[in-house]
Amino acid sequence: MSLEQRAAELDEARRLRIIKSDSIDVEKYLHSNDVTIKVKQARDFLDDIKESYLSTARDTKIVLPWSKTHDSFAFRPGEVTVYAGSNGGGKSLLTGQIALHLVKQNQKVCIASFEMKPVKTIERMLRQFAGEYVDDPLSADREGYITKLLARLDKYTADSLYFYDQQGTTSPDKVIAMARYCAVELGVQHIFIDSLMKCVKNEDDFNGQKGFIDELTALARDHNVHIHLVHHIRKQASDEVTPNKNDLKGSGSISDQVDNVFLVWRNKKKENQRNRGETVDESQGDTFLMNEKQRNGEAQEWYQLWYHQASQQFVESAGSRPQDFDNNGRFRD
Repeated sequence: MSLEQRAAELDEARRLRIIKSDSIDVEKYLHSNDVTIKVKQARDFLDDIKESYLSTARDTKIVLPWSKTHDSFAFRPGEVTVYAGSNGGGKSLLTGQIALHLVKQNQKVCIASFEMKPVKTIERMLRQFAGEYVDDPLSADREGYITKLLARLDKYTADSLYFYDQQGTTSPDKVIAMARYCAVELGVQHIFIDSLMKCVKNEDDFNGQKGFIDELTALARDHNVHIHLVHHIRKQASDEVTPNKNDLKGSGSISDQVDNVFLVWRNKKKENQRNRGETVDESQGDTFLMNEKQRNGEAQEWYQLWYHQASQQFVESAGSRPQDFDNNGRFRD
């Protein structure tokens, strides 16, 4: 039995929380609280300011999966992060791995992919969760092994991972309502939206894009959640050209309004050299995660990552082993 079939069983059994699009009252969750309750005196913020100062030293940072990034970047509540790249550049794989790592940090996560059914997303995340042990060469009972693996994933995610079941083009109102529902009703702290082009239909609808991003940033601030938004870049003159934040499709206000911008760029020059049978410099990463904007942080760094094909994980150095999310090795018990 394939991983995809097993993932389908997992979906059907609803062992991972699936949120149906028609289960959310859009009108109820579309708008934020009445503006009159937002007018406050300065003294109303004193406790929040005190807590902010104290939490800086006390709270554990919420970080990316790769240790090389921990000193220069962290996810902060109330922010929006954009991950932009070309088609097939690995954006969804990378954000799936980030979502699994957020769960490891005791964060609640919802993934709303309008380009991929939950069952397919789960299948890919299952491979990443299994790491180098996605296949067990010592066991003839592959079905039993996959069953154990799925049980581990179920235990690992518990009530911390949700999927919004809606594919194809949607509307900004539905996405905003979904995100607010997740924050208010489920206590979700991280919401992944894949992708912007499925939420605002026309690439040249700059006002629509600006309005949608404005709503997302306000929602993140109002509910103290972090929103992760996948986006696309314009087609470059060559797939070997390194993009920058000015290459995001659509309105320039996208990068202006959000808090953090990452570009996900496959090192196509290295891939092309390998395909031509040329000598390849393996010290060069397979993928670059380029931080082009960090409003509330000091660093804007580029991180080289290497692709581990069997697990579909990105690792932080050439030859590194994939991340073991639940520290359980071969899922034997």
